[in-house]
Amino acid sequence: MKTLLNKIGLTFLALVLTASLTNCKAVQNANNKQKGAVIGATGGAILGAIIGNNIGKGGNGELGAVIGGVVGGTAGVLIGNKMDKQAQKIEEEIPGAEVERVDDGIVITFDEGSGVYFDTNKYNINAASQTTLNKLVGVFKEYPDTNILVVGHTDSSGDANYNMTLSKNRAYAVTGYFKNKGLSSGRFTTNWFGENQPKHDNSTVAGRAKNRRVNIAILPNEKMVNEAKAKANN
Repeated sequence: MKTLLNKIGLTFLALVLTASLTNCKAVQNANNKQKGAVIGATGGAILGAIIGNNIGKGGNGELGAVIGGVVGGTAGVLIGNKMDKQAQKIEEEIPGAEVERVDDGIVITFDEGSGVYFDTNKYNINAASQTTLNKLVGVFKEYPDTNILVVGHTDSSGDANYNMTLSKNRAYAVTGYFKNKGLSSGRFTTNWFGENQPKHDNSTVAGRAKNRRVNIAILPNEKMVNEAKAKANN
């Protein structure tokens, strides 16, 4: 699993190169517990992992309010430790998903290869997708002190306005599925970007299938942050 390194200095890069790395894929490319102690507040990296660089082309504008900055110092170490463990758990439960540890959060990309996917012009949660999402529900229940951002995307087939609505329906289908499984609605924010953020080549069948996707960002909630800060100050 890759780790995005956005807006970090030479000090952290040196630290990563000299750190003892664990066996977990979620931290073997960069130790996020140490990362949290060094980089301080940055912001933007999780946005990049979810939607690329073209923020604002679609969706409902809630992303910035959800993401926020990075918690630094000892509190960042404690938060990073919890998020690393959660990322590792997701990788174990859903080996086909793309799992990235970004700043204080986790970004998951679900597409055809991960078991959560959508047919052309569809937004229903099919049987295969339900099986995978049920595993993620279990992880969310095991780690309750997080907020969850669900972002929908489409391929470029059809009208752009139609695709914007389709991506919205896909995102809300996933959010609704999680809520119906007993997860608190207060944990969720839902967003969508239509066809504006392709990760793969829309000129191919395989590329379009992978662009019909949903991203999920998992972020520490206020309770986790406050507890980490309190523990750091003791």
